[in-house]
Amino acid sequence: MNYLAHAYLSFDQEEVLVGNFIGDFVKGKMIHTFPQRITDGIHLHRAIDKFTDNHPLVKAGQTYLRPKYGRYATVITDIYFDYFLGKNWESYSDLPLDVFVANTFSSIQKYEQLLPERFLGMFEWMRKDNWLIRYSTIAGIKASLTGLSRRTKFESKMDEAHHTLLEREDEFQVIFFAFFEDLETFAREKLIQIQESHGGHQA
Repeated sequence: MNYLAHAYLSFDQEEVLVGNFIGDFVKGKMIHTFPQRITDGIHLHRAIDKFTDNHPLVKAGQTYLRPKYGRYATVITDIYFDYFLGKNWESYSDLPLDVFVANTFSSIQKYEQLLPERFLGMFEWMRKDNWLIRYSTIAGIKASLTGLSRRTKFESKMDEAHHTLLEREDEFQVIFFAFFEDLETFAREKLIQIQESHGGHQA
């Protein structure tokens, strides 16, 4: 999943949110340098990604994408799902999306001294260009996918993937709603398991 989903699936626990955001930037023994609840968020991030990658509905959605986009189908579905989450935000939260995003950025900034340099470089662009809001529009999805396509080693055609979203938006939205219900249940239960494993359950 992409960043808006990881933020939402931190369930209003600030340090879990921080870990959930930096999960891709923490390698090897680095994980042991963070406070326990941030570590919980890192583990949750990885569990969410693994659950997503192996979910049959996600794989079904990627069958639409693989003929044209190949290995990049997984990246594209992550971006698509943040689009649907942002577009349908009022179905998931009573807090307006712009307020949620502002709170998310504020929470992460509190922990800047602890965060990996590579993450902070990316986070600066995320705040500047307001990625989490941008994901909820087709124009924003186009910009995000075009930016990603410029950074790939091989031709990805991701700069064209917003067209596929427009062509198959109804199918992908059905997949998203069904999948995200499963994912939210999984993530909530997984976080409880992670926190109970060291006596830190809060929910």
